[in-house]
Amino acid sequence: MKEQQQHIVLEVNELVIGYQSKKRVAEIAHNINFSLKKGELIGLIGSNGIGKSTLIKTLTKSLSKLSGKIQINGKAIESYDANSLAQQLSVVFSKKTISSNLTVEEVIALGRQPYTNWIGSITQQDLNKIEEVLELIQIQDLRSKKCHELSDGQLQKVMLARAFAQDTDLIILDEPTTHLDLYHKVYILKLLKRLAETTQKTILFSTHEINVALSLCDQLIVMKKEGTLFGTPEELTQTSSLNDLFPEDLIYFDLASKTFKVK
Repeated sequence: MKEQQQHIVLEVNELVIGYQSKKRVAEIAHNINFSLKKGELIGLIGSNGIGKSTLIKTLTKSLSKLSGKIQINGKAIESYDANSLAQQLSVVFSKKTISSNLTVEEVIALGRQPYTNWIGSITQQDLNKIEEVLELIQIQDLRSKKCHELSDGQLQKVMLARAFAQDTDLIILDEPTTHLDLYHKVYILKLLKRLAETTQKTILFSTHEINVALSLCDQLIVMKKEGTLFGTPEELTQTSSLNDLFPEDLIYFDLASKTFKVK
């Protein structure tokens, strides 16, 4: 287990992210460095507009990097074609793009597409994986429901199940607790923690639930105007790294409780 945990699934070196057109380059963030290991839960935090979504789009090859290196399982992300990348990396974006008329089981089956043959036939192995994931996420009772019948919390669990059905080493989620109440925000993040530990998948998610992330995550990526930090919650809270994450007129980081508080 210790050897497995040391395996680096995602490695980023000197990454520069932003947007590029024929006329101009708009840099969003630079000097981004981190290594994510097998079985870790990693939170990506920072203020609105700092570049979290841009980083996720770059890590998932939805947006081209400006410079630097991104490697998944020791291989440059550029060397993966769409199908081979989908066998390494699964993504859950905050905006749902699936049809609301699909059943839960049909949505989860979409995660098997990278492995189906050219006509997209589901095999017994695929069916076994779908059954395994329904049990893993504990949504067996929802399997026949259509997506429009689900609550936001239930739908988020279904999207997470689809990602796990894809059976990739790396799972990236863009703000998975958006539109959820406080209870379900904590529920989803604790579920991610359990899944990272039990499945040994590497799970990276962006979030505004910073206090919860501080208590649950193995590592944090902190995006700030002056640069991007990476470390364990303990390492980051023992220094002044989080003190200026937000304007100090309303919110401050309390070192004693290691949480953000309202003034």
